[in-house]
Amino acid sequence: MERKIVAVAFLLALVSVAVSEGKKMISENSKCQCISNLSHFIRPKYIKSIQLIESGPHCNNVEIIATLKGGREVCLEPAAPWVRLITKAIREKSNKTESPV
Repeated sequence: MERKIVAVAFLLALVSVAVSEGKKMISENSKCQCISNLSHFIRPKYIKSIQLIESGPHCNNVEIIATLKGGREVCLEPAAPWVRLITKAIREKSNKTESPV
């Protein structure tokens, strides 16, 4: 009988640890804003703004969020060639505005 109590206590402790580890993984990943990314081309005339979020302690991924003119926000695939061109242009523009003339 005592073995059953010890086994049940051990299983409860194991389940408790597993659940708490699962919560940590969920909370760490929930800091990323993008769940999935679009790689297909979106015409620039439909894009209102683009937000570039570098990877860091909040998220391991570079996130690029485009706000469309209708108000919808979509996450763009950073590896897509057309997205790379846009991010390069944004970075160059921000470097020009930061440097004194």
